[in-house]
Amino acid sequence: MKSGPLGIIVVGLLASLAAPSMASAQAPKKAPTVINPPPSAQDWADLGKLPDWSGVWNPKISDQDAQVKTNPPPWNETAARKIQQMFAEEKAGRPRLIFSNCLPEAHPSWMLVTHNAMEVLFTPGRVTMLGESDGNRIRRIYADGRGHPEVSDPTFHGHSIGHWEGDTLVVDTVDIIPQAPLAISEAAGLPNNGDMHVIERIHLADKDILHDELEIIAPKILTKPWKTTRIFFRQRARKFDIVEGVCATGDLVERVNAEGDHIFVPVEKSEWGHTTAVPAK
Repeated sequence: MKSGPLGIIVVGLLASLAAPSMASAQAPKKAPTVINPPPSAQDWADLGKLPDWSGVWNPKISDQDAQVKTNPPPWNETAARKIQQMFAEEKAGRPRLIFSNCLPEAHPSWMLVTHNAMEVLFTPGRVTMLGESDGNRIRRIYADGRGHPEVSDPTFHGHSIGHWEGDTLVVDTVDIIPQAPLAISEAAGLPNNGDMHVIERIHLADKDILHDELEIIAPKILTKPWKTTRIFFRQRARKFDIVEGVCATGDLVERVNAEGDHIFVPVEKSEWGHTTAVPAK
Protein backbone atom coordinates (compact mmCIF):
# COMPACT_ATOMS: atom_id res chain seq x y z
CA MET A 1 0.00 0.00 0.00
CA LYS A 2 1.42 3.35 -1.07
CA SER A 3 1.39 6.38 1.13
CA GLY A 4 0.48 9.80 -0.16
CA PRO A 5 1.97 13.12 0.97
CA LEU A 6 -0.53 13.36 3.80
CA GLY A 7 0.39 9.91 5.05
CA ILE A 8 4.07 10.80 5.04
CA ILE A 9 3.38 13.91 7.11
CA VAL A 10 1.30 11.95 9.65
CA VAL A 11 3.92 9.22 10.03
CA GLY A 12 6.66 11.83 10.47
CA LEU A 13 4.64 13.68 13.09
CA LEU A 14 4.01 10.49 15.06
CA ALA A 15 7.70 9.61 14.94
CA SER A 16 8.72 13.05 16.21
CA LEU A 17 6.27 12.81 19.10
CA ALA A 18 7.52 9.36 20.06
CA ALA A 19 11.20 10.31 19.93
CA PRO A 20 11.32 12.43 23.14
CA SER A 21 9.46 9.82 25.17
CA MET A 22 11.80 7.07 23.94
CA ALA A 23 14.83 9.21 24.73
CA SER A 24 13.56 10.03 28.20
CA ALA A 25 12.85 6.37 28.85
CA GLN A 26 16.45 5.52 27.98
CA ALA A 27 18.07 8.41 29.95
CA PRO A 28 19.41 7.30 33.35
CA LYS A 29 17.67 8.86 36.35
CA LYS A 30 19.81 11.09 38.55
CA ALA A 31 20.12 9.68 42.04
CA PRO A 32 18.73 12.00 44.74
CA THR A 33 21.28 13.71 46.96
CA VAL A 34 21.41 12.09 50.40
CA ILE A 35 22.92 14.42 52.96
CA ASN A 36 22.95 11.93 55.83
CA PRO A 37 23.02 8.42 54.34
CA PRO A 38 22.29 5.51 56.69
CA PRO A 39 25.52 4.02 58.07
CA SER A 40 26.57 0.62 56.86
CA ALA A 41 27.82 -2.26 58.96
CA GLN A 42 31.33 -1.36 57.81
CA ASP A 43 30.85 2.23 59.01
CA TRP A 44 30.05 0.96 62.49
CA ALA A 45 32.97 -1.49 62.38
CA ASP A 46 35.38 1.31 61.39
CA LEU A 47 34.60 3.14 64.65
CA GLY A 48 36.49 0.41 66.47
CA LYS A 49 39.66 1.52 64.69
CA LEU A 50 39.51 5.01 66.17
CA PRO A 51 41.39 5.95 69.37
CA ASP A 52 39.63 5.41 72.69
CA TRP A 53 38.18 8.72 73.86
CA SER A 54 35.52 7.15 76.10
CA GLY A 55 34.89 8.24 79.67
CA VAL A 56 34.49 11.73 81.09
CA TRP A 57 37.08 14.44 80.44
CA ASN A 58 37.82 17.25 82.89
CA PRO A 59 39.89 20.33 82.01
CA LYS A 60 43.22 21.01 83.69
CA ILE A 61 42.25 24.32 85.24
CA SER A 62 45.70 25.10 86.65
CA ASP A 63 47.08 25.02 83.11
CA GLN A 64 44.29 27.31 81.89
CA ASP A 65 45.24 29.84 84.56
CA ALA A 66 48.95 29.55 83.79
CA GLN A 67 48.46 30.22 80.09
CA VAL A 68 46.71 33.51 80.81
CA LYS A 69 50.15 34.75 81.95
CA THR A 70 52.55 32.67 79.84
CA ASN A 71 50.70 32.55 76.51
CA PRO A 72 48.10 35.32 76.27
CA PRO A 73 46.30 36.05 73.00
CA PRO A 74 48.02 38.63 70.76
CA TRP A 75 45.32 41.23 71.27
CA ASN A 76 45.33 44.32 69.10
CA GLU A 77 45.76 47.68 70.85
CA THR A 78 42.05 48.34 71.39
CA ALA A 79 41.32 44.79 72.58
CA ALA A 80 44.31 44.78 74.95
CA ARG A 81 43.05 47.98 76.61
CA LYS A 82 39.62 46.45 77.14
CA ILE A 83 41.10 43.25 78.59
CA GLN A 84 43.23 45.21 81.05
CA GLN A 85 40.12 47.06 82.20
CA MET A 86 38.39 43.73 82.78
CA PHE A 87 41.32 42.44 84.84
CA ALA A 88 41.24 45.65 86.90
CA GLU A 89 37.50 45.29 87.54
CA GLU A 90 38.00 41.65 88.57
CA LYS A 91 40.80 42.63 90.98
CA ALA A 92 38.53 45.30 92.45
CA GLY A 93 35.84 42.71 93.12
CA ARG A 94 33.60 43.80 90.27
CA PRO A 95 34.16 41.09 87.67
CA ARG A 96 32.24 41.40 84.46
CA LEU A 97 30.46 38.16 83.56
CA ILE A 98 31.46 37.08 80.07
CA PHE A 99 28.89 34.29 80.05
CA SER A 100 25.37 35.28 81.09
CA ASN A 101 21.69 35.14 80.16
CA CYS A 102 21.88 31.38 79.57
CA LEU A 103 23.78 31.88 76.32
CA PRO A 104 26.24 29.14 75.32
CA GLU A 105 29.91 29.67 76.08
CA ALA A 106 30.35 29.07 72.35
CA HIS A 107 33.43 28.02 70.43
CA PRO A 108 36.31 28.27 71.13
CA SER A 109 35.73 29.67 74.64
CA TRP A 110 34.16 26.40 75.80
CA MET A 111 37.38 24.55 75.05
CA LEU A 112 39.53 27.37 76.45
CA VAL A 113 38.00 28.20 79.83
CA THR A 114 35.43 25.60 80.85
CA HIS A 115 35.70 24.13 84.34
CA ASN A 116 33.13 21.44 83.58
CA ALA A 117 33.25 17.86 82.36
CA MET A 118 32.92 16.75 78.75
CA GLU A 119 32.07 13.55 76.88
CA VAL A 120 33.05 12.67 73.31
CA LEU A 121 30.83 10.37 71.23
CA PHE A 122 31.87 8.68 67.97
CA THR A 123 29.18 7.76 65.44
CA PRO A 124 29.62 7.11 61.72
CA GLY A 125 30.65 10.33 60.03
CA ARG A 126 30.43 12.47 63.15
CA VAL A 127 32.14 13.34 66.43
CA THR A 128 29.85 14.86 69.06
CA MET A 129 31.06 16.70 72.16
CA LEU A 130 28.69 17.05 75.10
CA GLY A 131 29.48 19.43 77.94
CA GLU A 132 28.10 19.75 81.43
CA SER A 133 26.62 22.88 83.02
CA ASP A 134 24.65 25.33 80.90
CA GLY A 135 22.57 22.87 78.85
CA ASN A 136 23.83 24.36 75.58
CA ARG A 137 27.21 22.68 75.34
CA ILE A 138 27.11 20.51 72.26
CA ARG A 139 29.47 20.46 69.31
CA ARG A 140 28.85 18.49 66.12
CA ILE A 141 31.99 17.81 64.10
CA TYR A 142 31.14 16.33 60.71
CA ALA A 143 33.73 13.78 59.62
CA ASP A 144 31.91 12.36 56.59
CA GLY A 145 33.81 14.29 53.94
CA ARG A 146 31.41 17.20 53.57
CA GLY A 147 32.65 20.76 53.29
CA HIS A 148 31.42 23.94 54.90
CA PRO A 149 28.04 25.19 53.63
CA GLU A 150 28.10 27.54 50.64
CA VAL A 151 25.68 29.88 52.37
CA SER A 152 26.90 31.08 55.76
CA ASP A 153 24.56 30.57 58.73
CA PRO A 154 26.55 31.63 61.82
CA THR A 155 25.90 29.95 65.18
CA PHE A 156 27.47 30.03 68.64
CA HIS A 157 29.60 26.94 67.99
CA GLY A 158 30.02 27.50 64.27
CA HIS A 159 30.18 24.84 61.57
CA SER A 160 32.85 22.19 62.19
CA ILE A 161 34.22 19.63 59.77
CA GLY A 162 36.93 17.16 60.68
CA HIS A 163 39.13 14.39 59.39
CA TRP A 164 41.51 11.92 60.95
CA GLU A 165 45.27 12.11 60.45
CA GLY A 166 46.33 8.92 62.15
CA ASP A 167 45.02 9.20 65.72
CA THR A 168 44.61 12.99 65.54
CA LEU A 169 41.26 14.60 64.79
CA VAL A 170 41.81 17.75 62.74
CA VAL A 171 38.85 20.14 63.03
CA ASP A 172 38.13 23.26 60.98
CA THR A 173 35.43 25.62 62.32
CA VAL A 174 33.93 28.68 60.63
CA ASP A 175 30.59 30.54 60.71
CA ILE A 176 30.84 31.55 64.38
CA ILE A 177 28.57 34.44 65.32
CA PRO A 178 30.43 37.74 65.91
CA GLN A 179 28.99 38.00 69.43
CA ALA A 180 30.71 34.77 70.52
CA PRO A 181 33.51 35.73 72.92
CA LEU A 182 37.14 34.84 72.74
CA ALA A 183 37.63 34.38 76.48
CA ILE A 184 40.67 33.64 78.63
CA SER A 185 38.66 33.46 81.87
CA GLU A 186 35.07 33.89 82.99
CA ALA A 187 35.82 37.56 83.66
CA ALA A 188 38.04 38.43 80.68
CA GLY A 189 37.04 38.02 77.06
CA LEU A 190 35.80 39.97 74.06
CA PRO A 191 33.34 39.42 71.22
CA ASN A 192 35.24 38.16 68.19
CA ASN A 193 33.35 40.69 66.00
CA GLY A 194 33.29 38.42 62.97
CA ASP A 195 35.48 36.32 60.65
CA MET A 196 36.80 34.08 63.43
CA HIS A 197 38.27 30.79 62.22
CA VAL A 198 39.45 27.97 64.50
CA ILE A 199 41.66 25.02 63.60
CA GLU A 200 42.13 22.22 66.15
CA ARG A 201 44.29 19.12 66.38
CA ILE A 202 42.86 16.87 69.11
CA HIS A 203 44.74 13.77 70.19
CA LEU A 204 45.70 11.59 73.14
CA ALA A 205 48.98 12.80 74.60
CA ASP A 206 48.94 9.86 77.01
CA LYS A 207 46.51 7.10 77.95
CA ASP A 208 44.26 9.41 79.97
CA ILE A 209 45.40 12.83 78.74
CA LEU A 210 43.72 14.59 75.81
CA HIS A 211 45.30 17.62 74.15
CA ASP A 212 43.38 20.15 72.09
CA GLU A 213 45.87 22.23 70.09
CA LEU A 214 44.05 25.32 68.85
CA GLU A 215 44.95 27.92 66.27
CA ILE A 216 42.53 30.85 66.52
CA ILE A 217 42.29 33.43 63.77
CA ALA A 218 40.25 36.45 64.89
CA PRO A 219 41.36 39.38 62.70
CA LYS A 220 39.05 41.93 64.32
CA ILE A 221 40.65 41.57 67.79
CA LEU A 222 43.99 39.76 67.32
CA THR A 223 47.13 40.96 65.54
CA LYS A 224 48.00 37.42 64.40
CA PRO A 225 46.74 33.83 64.84
CA TRP A 226 46.91 32.61 68.43
CA LYS A 227 48.18 29.08 69.07
CA THR A 228 47.42 27.51 72.43
CA THR A 229 46.82 24.05 73.88
CA ARG A 230 44.19 22.94 76.38
CA ILE A 231 44.59 19.78 78.44
CA PHE A 232 41.83 17.41 79.57
CA PHE A 233 42.23 14.36 81.82
CA ARG A 234 40.04 11.29 81.85
CA GLN A 235 37.78 10.08 84.68
CA ARG A 236 36.15 6.67 84.41
CA ALA A 237 34.42 6.32 87.78
CA ARG A 238 30.62 6.54 87.68
CA LYS A 239 30.60 9.43 90.16
CA PHE A 240 32.10 11.60 87.41
CA ASP A 241 29.28 10.94 84.93
CA ILE A 242 27.89 14.09 83.33
CA VAL A 243 24.67 15.31 84.91
CA GLU A 244 21.92 17.50 83.52
CA GLY A 245 22.72 21.17 83.60
CA VAL A 246 20.15 23.93 83.07
CA CYS A 247 21.65 27.39 83.35
CA ALA A 248 18.35 29.16 84.10
CA THR A 249 17.98 27.34 87.41
CA GLY A 250 20.87 29.44 88.71
CA ASP A 251 18.60 32.46 88.35
CA LEU A 252 15.64 30.80 90.03
CA VAL A 253 14.66 29.23 93.35
CA GLU A 254 12.15 26.45 93.96
CA ARG A 255 8.90 27.41 95.65
CA VAL A 256 5.30 26.20 96.04
CA ASN A 257 2.64 28.78 95.16
CA ALA A 258 -0.73 29.41 96.83
CA GLU A 259 -2.40 26.86 94.55
CA GLY A 260 0.02 24.14 95.64
CA ASP A 261 1.97 24.09 92.35
CA HIS A 262 5.72 23.62 92.35
CA ILE A 263 7.23 26.63 90.58
CA PHE A 264 10.45 28.59 90.07
CA VAL A 265 10.73 32.18 91.34
CA PRO A 266 13.34 34.67 90.01
CA VAL A 267 16.28 35.53 92.26
CA GLU A 268 17.25 39.18 92.62
CA LYS A 269 20.68 39.99 91.22
CA SER A 270 23.18 42.84 91.42
CA GLU A 271 24.21 44.95 88.45
CA TRP A 272 27.16 42.60 87.96
CA GLY A 273 24.86 39.61 87.73
CA HIS A 274 25.49 38.12 91.16
CA THR A 275 22.74 36.80 93.44
CA THR A 276 21.88 39.32 96.14
CA ALA A 277 19.01 37.69 97.99
CA VAL A 278 16.72 34.69 97.88
CA PRO A 279 13.03 35.63 97.91
CA ALA A 280 11.05 34.47 100.91
CA LYS A 281 8.58 31.61 100.63
